[in-house]
Amino acid sequence: MAMVKMSPDVVSCSDDKGNLEIQINLPGVKKENIELKMVEEGFFVRAKREETGVEYAGTYAFCCGVVPQKAVARYCDGKLFVVVPYRETSETVDIEIQ
Repeated sequence: MAMVKMSPDVVSCSDDKGNLEIQINLPGVKKENIELKMVEEGFFVRAKREETGVEYAGTYAFCCGVVPQKAVARYCDGKLFVVVPYRETSETVDIEIQ
């Protein structure tokens, strides 16, 4: 059976008390078949439903940097929930415009 590739639905992406909260729909996928990789600027997710030949895969960018080492993910009822804190911003510097 040929694998059918689909982009997963990112249902919500919200800001809560300094954290970025992400919800991704991955219906029918087993937890052990999910791969999640994150960098400061975004994340990649891949998940396979081997019995149906469906593979979900997508790469997504964040508008603000995060701390990927502190990300927490859980999978429940076909939904992947990820919470990751925003990276603390550096001190801003006023730039003179000439």
